[in-house]
Amino acid sequence: MSYQFRIEKDSLGEVQVPADVYYGAQAQRAVVNFPVSGLRPWRAFIWSMATIKRAAAEVNHDLGLLDSGLADAIARAAQEVIDGKLDGHFVVDPFQAGAGTSHNMNTNEVIANRAIELLGGQRGDYTRVNPNDHVNMAQSTNDTIPTAIRLGALWRLDELLRTLDEMARALKTKAAEFDAVVKSGRTHLQDAVPVRLGQEFGAYALAVSRGRDRIALAAEGLRRMGIGGTATGTGLNAHPEYHARMVRKLSELTGLKLYESDNLFESMQSHGDAVHFSGAIRAVAQDLIRIANDFRLLSSGPATGFDELRLPPVQPGSSIMPGKVNPVMAEMLDMAMFHVLGCDLTITLAAQAGQLELNVMMPILAHNLFEMMQVMIGAVDAFTRFCVAGLKANPDKAAGWLAKNAILVTALNPIIGYAKGAEIAKTAMARNVTIREVALEKIQAGELVNKDTGQAVTIDEIDAVLGDIRRLTEGGIHGAGGGGG
Repeated sequence: MSYQFRIEKDSLGEVQVPADVYYGAQAQRAVVNFPVSGLRPWRAFIWSMATIKRAAAEVNHDLGLLDSGLADAIARAAQEVIDGKLDGHFVVDPFQAGAGTSHNMNTNEVIANRAIELLGGQRGDYTRVNPNDHVNMAQSTNDTIPTAIRLGALWRLDELLRTLDEMARALKTKAAEFDAVVKSGRTHLQDAVPVRLGQEFGAYALAVSRGRDRIALAAEGLRRMGIGGTATGTGLNAHPEYHARMVRKLSELTGLKLYESDNLFESMQSHGDAVHFSGAIRAVAQDLIRIANDFRLLSSGPATGFDELRLPPVQPGSSIMPGKVNPVMAEMLDMAMFHVLGCDLTITLAAQAGQLELNVMMPILAHNLFEMMQVMIGAVDAFTRFCVAGLKANPDKAAGWLAKNAILVTALNPIIGYAKGAEIAKTAMARNVTIREVALEKIQAGELVNKDTGQAVTIDEIDAVLGDIRRLTEGGIHGAGGGGG
């Protein structure tokens, strides 16, 4: 197979660039120098950088710094990138030169070469549209990449929040559906006082909803745009009005609520806002791991496990054991959220590695921020649709476990006291009988008295507490005149 090339020049000399690509010499050097992971930039990173380039062309034209023909061609080319028409020409590995110069130049070159075509020229003829002088006008990698990180995260924010909202709603629906199922509570993975399955699911729903709100709140810090700081935060080579106009233009083009930075130096030095946002996503991820693991426990068995919850059988679970069905969606959610936690750690390490006026670890910070959003959106959506929506309770198994739960004696504490309750519980567990049976024996033997009055306890008093287990899931003090109902 023969390849056609064009010869381009950069500050280091000549470079052979494939003739049919829109990127140029600097991106080609990056392809050769960084053959690390085979990964490509996330769409959010391509979109956000192209949006900055279009905004800059229009703002620089409005400021009288770029003629209308060039500005229009750059804006049109950038819009094609924004629309996803040229994604295949973004080729730089996320593990690349520090700060993101290679990704920035990949963007500049693609837009420049497409703009050249729109003006009737040939790719590589940078006398018409220059990647540095025209597309990158009034910009630096050092202010465009931090701005792109913020924009790219905000671009997918509503999608992430909506996905979590849908999961919370699905869990809340199941909470209502399962409210009649009374079951053993469990603490330390040991039997505890009864709860309703609906109460467990109501807590899951609220945890997801509150996590969603934390993400939304953390995202507010990302709305401060540092574009216009250029190389070090001073704004050298940018018009004095450029920063404010760029923020307005970016807001207009994206429909996002954006603010001017109150300190361009801080906006370039610190990635604290991204770390805070990532941390909010991490907090949701750890809750989702906990919920997925509860699903796995509650659906365990079915013959030898809890079997209180039935997960939808979405695929066979074993290549050797016929009929086996595994909690695959919960397992998937676990693995996805482990990956999200790893992305968060990478972001934290990258953010702390900044030095003086610049953080050169931005490319991997950007990649992991966009990746953790992608993974959470995809995993949560799949888990909601293919697991939560089809969940079924197994009330018979829940009732069976509850009937054997000696910890029900806790509800008798106000009448007989903790010590006597512990004695009854130990006897019931040792003999594998119910609390009521042991209590009845002790009543008949005259061994069960009210801890406060010393009067003999009757079986009617015991039944008044244990006769309706659901009441025990609603709190209060039962028996001994405690107003428990």
